[in-house]
Amino acid sequence: MLATRANRSVKDRVQIVGICGNTHRPSKTRALVEKVAQDLQNCNSIESEIFDLVDFGPELRLASAVDELNMKGKEILEMIASADAIIVGSPVYKGSYSGLFKHLFDLMAPGCLRDKPVLLTATGGGQRHALMIEHHLRPLFGFFEALSMPTVVYASDAEFGGGAVVDPSVLSRINVATQQLSGILRIGA
Repeated sequence: MLATRANRSVKDRVQIVGICGNTHRPSKTRALVEKVAQDLQNCNSIESEIFDLVDFGPELRLASAVDELNMKGKEILEMIASADAIIVGSPVYKGSYSGLFKHLFDLMAPGCLRDKPVLLTATGGGQRHALMIEHHLRPLFGFFEALSMPTVVYASDAEFGGGAVVDPSVLSRINVATQQLSGILRIGA
């Protein structure tokens, strides 16, 4: 992470990777991660690329090691590991993230996300799922010794309109979370 920050003046732009725990498109989770990335791009000199689980192809389901992924899957994992920061989004399934989402991170080396800023987001049917981020996502990224932002963003179905986040309180949390990430990355917001 420190080497990446030191090289920023050379590469000039902050690299952010979004990873969504979706197995299909379109999705509310993807819309939420895109909104977070868009807000960061509007305020800062960043580049972002967003991926869904479906981008890894069917090999992800069967892979027991990174070598068993297709070339695109390997490239996405490398992009996640080398990014300056990541935005993670997961739909809530039965009170947690999906097994396939967890499997993706099971393939990654324990130290690959050490000190990497991570902005955690999730979507679900209602407010009763909002604590999934604190009870499941934050511990997962704690294991990796990543730097999870203090503010997380959860959006329920009712907080979307026309496929986009429209609820003012969610938009406000996005603003706070992106300001925190900008501060960690030391980029102007």
